[in-house]
Amino acid sequence: MKERGLYPLKFMPLFKDKIWGGNKVRDLLNVDYSPLERLGELWVLSAVEGEETVIENGFLAECTLKEVLEMYSDELIGEENFDKYGEDFPLLIKIIDANDNLSVQVHPDDEYAWQHGMNNGKTEMWYVLQADEDAKIYCGFTQKETKADIINRTRNKTIKEILHHDHAQQGDLYYIPAGTVHAIGKGVLIAEIQQSSDSTFRIYDWDRVDDQGNPRQLHLEQGLQVMDLSAQEGTAKCHYHYHPNETTNMVECPYFVTNLIPLTGGLKKDLSNFDTFFLYFCVAGKGFVTCMGERIPLKAGEILMIPAIAKDAVLEPSPMMEILEITTL
Repeated sequence: MKERGLYPLKFMPLFKDKIWGGNKVRDLLNVDYSPLERLGELWVLSAVEGEETVIENGFLAECTLKEVLEMYSDELIGEENFDKYGEDFPLLIKIIDANDNLSVQVHPDDEYAWQHGMNNGKTEMWYVLQADEDAKIYCGFTQKETKADIINRTRNKTIKEILHHDHAQQGDLYYIPAGTVHAIGKGVLIAEIQQSSDSTFRIYDWDRVDDQGNPRQLHLEQGLQVMDLSAQEGTAKCHYHYHPNETTNMVECPYFVTNLIPLTGGLKKDLSNFDTFFLYFCVAGKGFVTCMGERIPLKAGEILMIPAIAKDAVLEPSPMMEILEITTL
């Protein structure tokens, strides 16, 4: 029997040192990841097995998300979500600091993942938090390709020439379905919302070597099995229009819904008609979220999970706060 009820949950992040990582998470978001000298990925919320973030507030502190799901099931994530996902939380939330180009890569879809012993595929979206001058996002092919074309281009190092690219700017939004070949370019800081999967097939890694002088493993054979070889019309950049102190939809797909909430004043969210959890991911500024009798501070780089049984939440910037509101359909 549960002795205490659910409440909004904050999580302790995981810090990932990557060969291409930098220091923007520290310098721009004021997140302390010492003793690491650089940071590639900040896992804000994760239920990936062996890489789980733990709760930091309240009597459930030090429990993992999966452990709380085992205790509270549909009260936490909603009946439909629990019927669909069970105790496997469906999302993984990150911040990525690309101090150098990330590999040209592709992610599998659900069908391939299930056939090869993975929990699920990996569809994702990126929201650009900051970008250096001339920083680029690579996504999708400019022309129809064949598997032989891709093999030859990886060998002669010309695959970049057939990738769409954009000059990244703060506020840009990209939607990356599974199977789309892509790369985050040097100088981009992004928030990433994705299916709960760490499955990545590297196609090309810019002839980079690790700290020991060894090239990183490539996965061309697997990548060729899952990549979309068709020509993409235009880029993967999505367009949206927002207004301060309002909720603006950015992405709605079978795996997640993401809204942007830029705040300079308080905003009350009516959640009573939704049987699902909400994640409030602060990507700039700071403030408070009041929900279920708790008033919880929230700052850039932090996330708060609102249980499905919550009826409302009040967002209070101090003096400004930018929130990505994330849930499922």
